[in-house]
Amino acid sequence: MNKRFCLGIDLGTSNCVMALCDAEQEALSVVPITQIISPSTVGENDLFPSSLYIPNKNEFPEDSFKLPWGDNDYVAGIFARNHGALVPDRLITSAKSWLCNHHIDRKGEVLPWQSESVTTKFSPFETTRIYLQHIISSFDFNAKNNHKEISLDDCQVIVTVPASFDEVARSLTFEAATAAGINDLVLLEEPQAAFYAWIGQNDNSWRKQIKPNDLVLVCDLGGGTADFSLIAITDNNGELELHRVCVGDHILLGGDNMDLALAYTLKMRLEKDGHNVDHWQLLSLVHACRLGKEKLLSDSSIDSVPIAAASRGSSLFAKALSTSLIRDDIEKIVINGFIPMTEANDFPNEKVSVGLQEHGLSYAADPAISKHLARFLARSLESIRSDENLSALLSEANSTNNLLIPNAILFNGGVFKSDLLRKRVLDLLNSWSGTSQVKELIGADYDLSVARGAALYGAIRSSGHGLRIRSGTARSYYIGLETTMPAIPGYEPPLNGLCIVPQGMEEGHELCVEGKEFGLVTGKPVEFRFFSSTARAGDTIGDVVSDAVSSLDEISGLQITLPSATGYEGEVVPVKIHTVVTETGMLELWMHHTQSDQKWKLEFNVRG
Repeated sequence: MNKRFCLGIDLGTSNCVMALCDAEQEALSVVPITQIISPSTVGENDLFPSSLYIPNKNEFPEDSFKLPWGDNDYVAGIFARNHGALVPDRLITSAKSWLCNHHIDRKGEVLPWQSESVTTKFSPFETTRIYLQHIISSFDFNAKNNHKEISLDDCQVIVTVPASFDEVARSLTFEAATAAGINDLVLLEEPQAAFYAWIGQNDNSWRKQIKPNDLVLVCDLGGGTADFSLIAITDNNGELELHRVCVGDHILLGGDNMDLALAYTLKMRLEKDGHNVDHWQLLSLVHACRLGKEKLLSDSSIDSVPIAAASRGSSLFAKALSTSLIRDDIEKIVINGFIPMTEANDFPNEKVSVGLQEHGLSYAADPAISKHLARFLARSLESIRSDENLSALLSEANSTNNLLIPNAILFNGGVFKSDLLRKRVLDLLNSWSGTSQVKELIGADYDLSVARGAALYGAIRSSGHGLRIRSGTARSYYIGLETTMPAIPGYEPPLNGLCIVPQGMEEGHELCVEGKEFGLVTGKPVEFRFFSSTARAGDTIGDVVSDAVSSLDEISGLQITLPSATGYEGEVVPVKIHTVVTETGMLELWMHHTQSDQKWKLEFNVRG
C-alpha cells in the first residue's frame, strides 16, 4: 500500500537531518529536530549533530536532559557536541564510520573509543539506534504538539547510507532502524539522494543545466567519508533517463580528517612554545578546529580564529591552552594538503603497514582526495569498457588521460559550503579534462539536500511518477569457488570467484545460474568467502573469475554448518544457484538441491 507521506532521514557522520514530503500536495519541508540545547533547555534545529555525550555522575542537576518524550543517562545533539568538545573523553562521534569498521565487533560496547573515564560504553550499532530513535521520537512529538494528523505509521521512511557502504554496514543500519521502531523502511544511497534534491530544488530549470550524453559526478564529502558516484544522462525516444553507472570505494576521508590535521598542527605549535599537550587536550583541539575551520572557510574576511584546548579537571577554563587557527593553516593543510593539484595518473599511495599499530578507525592512508578521485575515474573507465550496455550509454569523448571525465559535477556535504574547496575540485577536474570544461551544477543545498532528496525519492517510488535514477547494485558480487584438482604437496588450490550478482542488478529481481550444477558441502563446518568488484561491470551471473583473492576485493566470510540434505547426511550434494536482491537492497543466495525440494539460503548481511 502506497503512503501519502515520505520521511527522509539523512543519517550523517557529523549531522542528521529529517525532511517530509506530502505526495498528494507535492509539498516538501525540512522537519526541525527537538534536542537539548543546554542543560534544562530544549529547542529545535534543522541539524541534529551526530554526537552522544555521557555525563559524569553529579556533573549536572537531575532532569537536566529531560526530553518531552522521556529521559536518558546520555544526551545527543547540539549540547552533546558543544559540551563534549570540553570533555572529549566522554563524547561519541563518527559512529557511522565505526559502523563500517570490519576490524571491530560493531555490536560491541567500545565507544567512546579508548575512553578511561566512562564505565558504560555504547556500540556503534546502539549509537546509531539511539540517533534514529531520537529523530523519530521528535517527529511524533512535534506532529502531536502541532496538532497534525500524522504519525510515523503514516510514512514511508527512507534512510540514507553512503553508496560505498558494504552489505554488512547497510544491514546493520537497516537493523538499527528497525530496532528504533521504523517498520516501513527503504535504504537509499546518499549521492542519489543529493541528485534527487537538486532536481526537486531546481524545478524544471535543472533541464537547462544538463542534457543527454552528459555524465554527472556527484562528489559527496562529509564529515567522515568521501563518496563518489557517476550518473549518466541518456535520451530514450525523447525522454531523459538517469543511470547511476559507477560508485567509488568506501574511503574514510572527510572533514574529520581535516580537523585532525589542523589539531596536530596546533599541537606542534603549542609544544614549540613550551606547552605539553596531552591526549585529552588534543581531543579538545580537534573539536575546536572543526568550528574554527568552518568559520574561516565560510567568511573570507576573517584571518584567524582563537582556539582553546581544555584540560582535564574541575577548573577547565583556567587551565586551557590558547592558540589561533589562521587562514594560512586552512590554505596549506585543508586546500593544498587534502585537495592538491595532482596529475591524472597520480593515484593514492599505499602506505606499508607497520607490524604493530594502534587499533582504531581505518582512515585512508593517503589524505589527498585528488588522488582518490583520479583512481575512481580510472576504475570507472575500466568498468564502463567491460560492459557493452554501459559503453553504449557514454561517448568515448568522456575518456581523457585514461580517466572517465564527467561533464558536470554536483557537490554535496558541509565541507563544500566553501567556495574555495569547490573551486579547487573544479580546477583539478579541468586540468585532467583537456579542452572540455567541467561545469558545476548550481542550486545544491550542502547540509539539507540528502534528507530532502530521500523524501522526494520516497514520493516518486510511492506514486510511480517522476524521474527515477536507474541504479541496481553498485558493484558485482562473487562467492568463493574451490577448484577441483589432484592434491599436490605444498600447493593450495586457487580459489575462484563465481559471479552471483552482476553490477547493476535491480532491486526486487532474481537471477539463476543456468546450465551449471555445484557441489554444496552439508552436515559439517565450512567457510563461505564473498568478494566484490566495482571494475567488472561486464561480468554476468555464472561467470567465473580466476584467483579471486588477487582479482577481486574480499568483503566477508561466513563460517556455518548447513543442515544435511535428507538421505545424504554429511555428503556433498548437487545444487543449482539463484540470487535475489530484495527491495531493501539485501542480497540472498539460494542453493536448491537438484534431487529434492530442499534448499539453503545465505545472506550477505551476516558474518561468521
